[in-house]
Amino acid sequence: MVFEGLFTRVRNGDRSAEATTQTPPAATRPVIGLALGGGAARGFAHIGVMRTLAAHGIVPDVIVGTSIGAVVGGCYAAKQLDGLETWARTLSVRGVLSYLDISLSGAGLIRGSHLAKQLDETLSGARIDDLPIRFAAIATEFNTGHEIWLTRGRLAEALRASYALPGIFPPVLIGGRWLVDGALVNPVPVSAARALGARLVIAVNLNSDLFGRGTIISSHGSDEADEAADEQAKRQGLRGMFSGERSLRRQFLGRRGRPGIPTVMVEAFNVMQDRITRARLAGDPPDVLISPRLGPLGWFDFHRGSDAIAIGADATEKSMGAINEAIAALSTTDVSNGGAK
Repeated sequence: MVFEGLFTRVRNGDRSAEATTQTPPAATRPVIGLALGGGAARGFAHIGVMRTLAAHGIVPDVIVGTSIGAVVGGCYAAKQLDGLETWARTLSVRGVLSYLDISLSGAGLIRGSHLAKQLDETLSGARIDDLPIRFAAIATEFNTGHEIWLTRGRLAEALRASYALPGIFPPVLIGGRWLVDGALVNPVPVSAARALGARLVIAVNLNSDLFGRGTIISSHGSDEADEAADEQAKRQGLRGMFSGERSLRRQFLGRRGRPGIPTVMVEAFNVMQDRITRARLAGDPPDVLISPRLGPLGWFDFHRGSDAIAIGADATEKSMGAINEAIAALSTTDVSNGGAK
């Protein structure tokens, strides 16, 4: 009996030793989604965001993008981010102008055929259905206001629809619907990323650095300067009767003290997008929000791609602490290894 008790204690000790050397439960990270916002040339910052996340070992499972966010996210999902980055870094002012095939007879000031050709060549007929990452491009059906999630079909076509800024680019016909820029309804598509399965959503807002916008001017009215401007406009109008082409060019491009048609349209769209973004992020905030400091970059500064990429990378690097904390908080343990899930 003495020896039997001794052997029992030895066997129990062995089991205790085995228990202490068992592999701890493995942590399973949450499904990570990226919501990439719109912002025209500012959107090259998304490239810096993607590069920095990859450098830290973070690969998204879901990507949803609006406008330029859809372009960068789609190229990443199709494994064509290298080509897009090279193009962004080498664009010059003259190169940007070569893509502006202006048309005054269609549904947009720019036909967009040159840019569409570039996308087609880069993406080589890729389809959303075949991408290794779950992807959606956000667009708007212009005559109904429906928010359209493009989750299947030709990738290049979906990206064109998502960035078709009304009045600048013509609408794109997909599946019987005429679609325009998704920023009209969902500028930073956090809600779509969650709906597509993301447990942790990292959002990138390209327009949070526009200070001094959206305040209230409580007292304003006409003054003498307005009357002088009216008289000058009348004189220029008479001269325009005898020089139609020059007048049309001035109306399109604008002149000192008076914006042209593209500037008016883009700035009006920018105001609207800013208001919608604030409202939607307040109602459905992401788990982590990256806000690159892009104030000095204009919507059409496509020739400053390297600057935008660097700013996006810097903002993401500064957000890595919050991102890692969110991943740790939302990670679960694997029940197959004895942990609780």
